[in-house]
Amino acid sequence: MNTSTVKVGDELTPMSWQTGLANWNRYAAVNDEFVPIHMDDEAGCEAGFDSAFGMGNLQWSYLHNVLRRWLGGSGRILKLSCQFRSPNTRGMTVTARGAVTAVDDSGDGRRVSLDVWTEDQAGRPLAKGAAEVLLD
Repeated sequence: MNTSTVKVGDELTPMSWQTGLANWNRYAAVNDEFVPIHMDDEAGCEAGFDSAFGMGNLQWSYLHNVLRRWLGGSGRILKLSCQFRSPNTRGMTVTARGAVTAVDDSGDGRRVSLDVWTEDQAGRPLAKGAAEVLLD
């Protein structure tokens, strides 16, 4: 990325993952998060969902991934927030996206604000958030 040409409206290259029990199990192993609603369809159904569902923090990590790939080592994430809107149930394709909403060249460097979100394969939002990065 050429950090000097970043402008409002620029979109991050989306990143997608086919999700399910194998993904969630690997994430749980790293984070010691073996919770039945994330590992067992029956437990997910008992909690009111169609199946087991993915961890919210896994979507959070997808947003970090899309930001870090876009930065390409030319900056750092200062802030990231998100609100979960819908569960990531088994078999979904989850895509992380982002778009530049503001660029500020004053102060300590080039600060960029972004809307970030995850969505399912039909484009329905799973998590919506905002990020601020500082470009090198």
